[in-house]
Amino acid sequence: MSARVPKEDPRLYVEDIKYPGETGDVLAHYARPKGDEKLPGVVVISEVWGLVPHIEDVARRVALEGFLAIAPDPLSPLGGTPDDVDEARTMMRELDGEETTKNLVAAVEYLKTRPQSTGKVGVTGFCWGGGMTNQVAVNSPDVQAAVPFYGRQPAPEDVPRTKASLLVHYAGDDERINAGIPEFEAALKEASVDYEIFMYEGAKHGFFNDTSPRYHEEASKLAWERTIAFFKEKLKT
Repeated sequence: MSARVPKEDPRLYVEDIKYPGETGDVLAHYARPKGDEKLPGVVVISEVWGLVPHIEDVARRVALEGFLAIAPDPLSPLGGTPDDVDEARTMMRELDGEETTKNLVAAVEYLKTRPQSTGKVGVTGFCWGGGMTNQVAVNSPDVQAAVPFYGRQPAPEDVPRTKASLLVHYAGDDERINAGIPEFEAALKEASVDYEIFMYEGAKHGFFNDTSPRYHEEASKLAWERTIAFFKEKLKT
């Protein structure tokens, strides 16, 4: 499937960049609307296949909604995401979890300090990136809004460190991930975190990815509308 928002879209400024991370320079795809307006930022975190064209496309979709968007390559410490998705998935298992979290938190700092940034930053991610979105929310006090898609939940004892508002998307047909919801929600309530959870019945894990057989058009569109409205509410007001 071709990109919904091509790299050459005349409304956007798009480039592949590097930013300083825990393990050295982190490769990333960066997109923003053309012009000089100061805008909030959004970090887009990939699935378990690394920084593939679909995730770059999602970052550009975010940018078109009026944000500075960055999609980090989590495999930067290993030379970057290869073209072979199976190889990428194998490489992802080799990453150090703590270092990877710090590399992604560094993306928040990068967006916060851009000359065109308002200083407000959100984060979203999918599958593996949904779990990492939760980790960034726990580990970065600079995140105002976080939107994990069917992601692994953080440890309950870490939840009180969350400063961001959360909008959490789950697939109805996703038994393994959904098993962690009750404990996560109890911890969110206990810590008085601002959150909302949406369940998409009939959708499978990975339903947002329109390059995947699991793509669920109705669930994807609704989750996206809710995500963008949430980011605009929390980051633009």
